[in-house]
Amino acid sequence: MLTDLTEAELWDHRSTQTDPEGLEAFWARTLTEARAAGGEVRTTPVETCLRAVEVHDVVFPGFAGEPVRAWLRLPAPALRGTGRLPVVVEYVGYGGGRGAPEESLLWASAGFAHLHMDTRGQGSGWSRGATPDSGPAGPQVPGVMTRGIASPETYYYRRLFTDAARAVDAARTLEAVDPERVAVVGTSQGGGAAIAAAALVPDVAALAAKVPFLCDFPRAITITDDAPFSEVARYLATHRDQVDAVLDVLAHFDGVNLARRGRAPARFSAALMDSIVPPSTVFGAFHAYGGPKEMAVWPFNGHEGGGVDDDVAMVAFVREHLGVPAA
Repeated sequence: MLTDLTEAELWDHRSTQTDPEGLEAFWARTLTEARAAGGEVRTTPVETCLRAVEVHDVVFPGFAGEPVRAWLRLPAPALRGTGRLPVVVEYVGYGGGRGAPEESLLWASAGFAHLHMDTRGQGSGWSRGATPDSGPAGPQVPGVMTRGIASPETYYYRRLFTDAARAVDAARTLEAVDPERVAVVGTSQGGGAAIAAAALVPDVAALAAKVPFLCDFPRAITITDDAPFSEVARYLATHRDQVDAVLDVLAHFDGVNLARRGRAPARFSAALMDSIVPPSTVFGAFHAYGGPKEMAVWPFNGHEGGGVDDDVAMVAFVREHLGVPAA
């Protein structure tokens, strides 16, 4: 059944979320500090059973210069020609990590360089991770949604979104990559991180956000009982005196506020039977987005969105905007 507004209502819906004071300065300082921390991008070839895809283990400097892992997947040398490749930087959904080198082969198989960023402190839910989180301990609901939520400075997503932006920086240094042709993509939490990356590194060439999570927190935490948004509601049910302060912290990381700063051509998708990411929260970010945009709506799907049809459409969208001919 529908979990939110009708499709007609969604096209008219606008989020009431507003920028917190000092949002631009907060993110400018965060990225300046991360880049000033230095650190090297290191790549190591990985032996796999694959023959059409070459894999490298990547370590790059993320938040505060801390090492973040990723896989770099490339079409095998015989399949990629001699020029530099357009690159897709992909972010992972909630609870997952970068997985195994033999997983997630779509982008490299379609002819792109694929930098698949690990998710700090997660990667034990449905796919493996290899990057620890350095964040401070404190009262929190299990999960990461309330980790460090007392301040924008300590909130978990400050670190993750900085990693996402620095992954773009890292991709541009790779020998096989054309630094002018970078797309950022992701599903669910990965879609929210992609929106953040497109806002924080606004000269990327394309954004694709499939059923993106982390948008319109004030609405989301009051209209769905499903995790992960419910982690915040559970926290506030106990910390009753912190509602206004928590909402202010979350506004620094809200996909609606960050979407206003995106400029690259963008493709969003929303599913009308999604109880995990209510479609009105996706439409809130979509309508706020500051660049050219399109929306795919899946009327009878839940949080899987359009499944493989969504994925194939994302490949076509990224090809168009990175100047890659169809196969």
